[in-house]
Amino acid sequence: MSETSTVQRLLQRQILPLDTDPDVLPLYLDCEETNLDEDKYVVGGSRAAKELNNASIRQKTSTGRAVRPDQVLSRTAVLVPSGEKVSFGTYFNAFPASYWRRWSVVTAVTLTVTVRGPGATVIVNKSMANGRQQKVDSGVTEAEGPTTLSFELTLGPFIDGGWYWYDVVAGHGDVTVESAEWHAAVPADRADHGTVDLAITTMNRPDFCAKLLAQLGTAELLPYLDTVFVMEQGTQLVRDSEFFPGAEAGLDGRLKVLQQGNLGGSGGYARGQLESVRKGTATYAMMMDDDVVCEPEGIIRAVTFGDLAKRPTIVGGHMFSLYAKSRLHSFGEIVQPYRFWWMSPKDGFQDWDFGARNLRSARWLHKRQDVDFNGWFMCMIPRSVLDDIGLSLPLFIKWDDSEYGLRAKAAGVPTVTFPGAAVWHVPWTDKNDALDWQAYFHQRNRFVAALLHSNYPRGGRLLPESFAFDLAHLVSMQYSTVELRIQALEDVLAGPHGLHGMLGTRLGEVNAFRKQFTDAQLHADADDFPPVRREKPPRKGKDLSDVPGRLSKVITAGLAPIRQLKKPRDLSREFPEVEIRAMDAKWYRIAGFDSAVVSMNDGTSAALYQRDRERYKALVRRTVELHNRFRRDWDEIAGQYRSALGDITSPETWEKTFAPWIEGEER
Repeated sequence: MSETSTVQRLLQRQILPLDTDPDVLPLYLDCEETNLDEDKYVVGGSRAAKELNNASIRQKTSTGRAVRPDQVLSRTAVLVPSGEKVSFGTYFNAFPASYWRRWSVVTAVTLTVTVRGPGATVIVNKSMANGRQQKVDSGVTEAEGPTTLSFELTLGPFIDGGWYWYDVVAGHGDVTVESAEWHAAVPADRADHGTVDLAITTMNRPDFCAKLLAQLGTAELLPYLDTVFVMEQGTQLVRDSEFFPGAEAGLDGRLKVLQQGNLGGSGGYARGQLESVRKGTATYAMMMDDDVVCEPEGIIRAVTFGDLAKRPTIVGGHMFSLYAKSRLHSFGEIVQPYRFWWMSPKDGFQDWDFGARNLRSARWLHKRQDVDFNGWFMCMIPRSVLDDIGLSLPLFIKWDDSEYGLRAKAAGVPTVTFPGAAVWHVPWTDKNDALDWQAYFHQRNRFVAALLHSNYPRGGRLLPESFAFDLAHLVSMQYSTVELRIQALEDVLAGPHGLHGMLGTRLGEVNAFRKQFTDAQLHADADDFPPVRREKPPRKGKDLSDVPGRLSKVITAGLAPIRQLKKPRDLSREFPEVEIRAMDAKWYRIAGFDSAVVSMNDGTSAALYQRDRERYKALVRRTVELHNRFRRDWDEIAGQYRSALGDITSPETWEKTFAPWIEGEER
């Protein structure tokens, strides 16, 4: 590119936390030395090698050294005491060079670091995809006042992975790192930043949502926001929150609250997408959950990356735990094609604690993670992509985000989960939504997505795995779950054009149906259940804490379905035989009992499970028939869904679904 055809553009700046919560500081600043793990056979290696090295990788290396909260002077400035070193090789301040190298038009960057005080050494480092690290350049300040050091850095070596970052070492006196910025020469037609419509779906979380809106009203972020749409689907309204007036004022006329019926996450996000498409003034539409804490700078970074991507690109953020803020849920997610199930890639780790082992010390974090989709807790879609491939599927909840990522991928639109863009969210690991009313949506929507996108005959492993799950639930006496999963498959067979019609009603019907089953009737007080009594003691004194071996599980899997045909023990009709904690509630443990009180994952309640021989036989028969139907007619059913996809995701069809509320607003 010639000099006259390019302009300088800010890609990323040094930021510090908005509050001084010690739990979040390791994501911004790090005082620890690099202690690179020994998983040299894991990056690019086999799963077996990874398991062997798992203990080494997970080992806590933090010595407890940390930046004190009083060292954080402002949003961009930090004090480095005399003789100490602070590394900016952290989640929010390291530069994700490999992502810019792979997906953007940027080929080189300029790092400028402004330090106040003499005798400070600024060291620029880089890493490779396997985690090995090298010093690239350095500079020393001499003046008392602010000194800006500049470093020219190429993105050439980062084809598979790697980061840039800088460390600052204070000399004989304290120094202040006032700011740092990463710039690049970009084509002149990409000089101006795009704008984003935020689509936030909320239901009965007025204070949480209002506080999120307040986080968005920063001076730096406002120029990037076109409209913030809040899809209000509950009865406890965000407008009634004590925090709403201040949040509304902070957004300076950009906020629009839209009330509609409870159409789930997909119905809420589709409304935001539709409004963005109809308005036609923003470059992007970003989906965001209502129960998150946002790092506003992450939105700016997502927009900047989207602006400079080689082609229209979906840009997503990461999710950290709201309760342990240095813990990352997943570094990226894919849909495993043969199983057709979402997961983290096998060369990555879930629930990674940056407070225990930092970015520089974990090899696997340096390999670029390519994904199939990004969760809609924070995900930015170019408006041109919405125009080209349509809006969300009407799925209520579950699989809407992953299906959209696969649909976009098929159309040549990549998804990038972008380091440095993130929110804090209630971790999904604290829930067990495969057993409650959400089991219906998990099953139905997974099948719909597979019918649309699986390239394997009959969905690969989907059908046998689905049937195995049904059997596991049945031998666990979870009859309500299997009934919902069967209803889900029946609704899939009813065809794609029924999805819009049931969007606003299916949840109520599902919840009403579940109430007849004891395993779905939750009680907060353990004394609501009869006392535990058993006709005979456990075999050889074994208890639920014993972990069976692989052979034992295989034997149990073969015998448990047959055992369900036996008459239940008489005493189990009046009294539960055991109390089972949620962490121990595995199918191979529950299957040996005729009744049990089982606690739920969230720790608030428990339910009574009772074996019902006749119901078991009826449900086995129904699930066998349904899975055989899918096995026989898969191609025909898939053809129906694929031919209908453009229609059921079109703005015109969604407008009909939203008509009662749109017309009410327009009047």
